[in-house]
Amino acid sequence: MKIKIASEFTTAPGPRKISEGKFSGEQFRKEFLLPKVREASGKKCQLTVDLDGTSGYGTSFLEESFGGLIREDNLTLATLDSVFRFVSQEEPDLLLEIREYLEDAEKERIGKA
Repeated sequence: MKIKIASEFTTAPGPRKISEGKFSGEQFRKEFLLPKVREASGKKCQLTVDLDGTSGYGTSFLEESFGGLIREDNLTLATLDSVFRFVSQEEPDLLLEIREYLEDAEKERIGKA
């Protein structure tokens, strides 16, 4: 399975929350990412997220999209590690940035337990 953000969602990712503007991280997570993650997890297959082809990503978009899966949707880092494969030829540092958001959200989740 694959999601190419630039062609399936937008070439201009927006703010964190839906209330803050178009093409938000929250909208992407709820409408595109979460359903695909659940499908891939159920099928026990990988979901490749292609980050290339956009005008760039704000940190709030990325944190809400990916960290929000743990923080808001109660998924675990272990589940996401078994599902996700990230691709970016244009900005390979995005992979490390997303990893940090996932790890931070997991630490927060464990702290609440």
